[in-house]
Amino acid sequence: MNSSKQDSKYFELEKTIGYTFKDKKNLDIAFTHKSYTNEKMAGKFESYERYEFLGDAILEYLVSDFLFKNYKNLPEGDLTKLRASLVCEFTLSKISRSLKLGEYGYFSKGEKNTGGPNRDSILCDMFESLLGALYIDGSIEIAREFVEKFLLTDIEHKQLFHDSKTKLQEYSQKHDISLRYDLISETGPDHNKEFLVCVMFNDKKMSEGIGHSRKSAEQVAAYNTLTELTKHLEADYVFKKH
Repeated sequence: MNSSKQDSKYFELEKTIGYTFKDKKNLDIAFTHKSYTNEKMAGKFESYERYEFLGDAILEYLVSDFLFKNYKNLPEGDLTKLRASLVCEFTLSKISRSLKLGEYGYFSKGEKNTGGPNRDSILCDMFESLLGALYIDGSIEIAREFVEKFLLTDIEHKQLFHDSKTKLQEYSQKHDISLRYDLISETGPDHNKEFLVCVMFNDKKMSEGIGHSRKSAEQVAAYNTLTELTKHLEADYVFKKH
């Protein structure tokens, strides 16, 4: 790939993240899935796996450092839980989607046709490999700026979302409510399914949630229900058994 095409390919991404790579090859590697290297002959191309390995370690360090300095009253156990809510697959893949990282990826035809560019696990990996590339091309401070800008914001919201199913379960038990998640619909091809799920309280339909897996849709539905509950705590009569 020549330099002008590389510059054009990554212009919007670099503009969004606020960093211009000195060596665009680092971006190429960060977005190369192993299926592409296998298809194009191993050894000739390098996949993002080593960058992901590095990015994973950098991410844990940067998030841990931030939480240690900014949440001075939290004990170790709570810090660990908070970190887990920030570096989970759902959160990282959501950020990757907002950055359109899947659109920059190099995949084999088979992987591309089966939804690789939109798979949560791969998008999570690409977030970490991009972080590794930022460290290699720039510095730990460049990597820190990226993490603080796109991940370490609205932390309480991310924590609540991560814990939403557990918190909703605790609420239902405390109020003697029968809780279940009903699948309303399942649409799209196998490689890019979209699930619509609703929360049921004592057979009363609550909030809905959409996700690329049933689990993620349930998480969204639980979060939406908790959000509604905080607005209408005075309306507990709604949840009484009939």
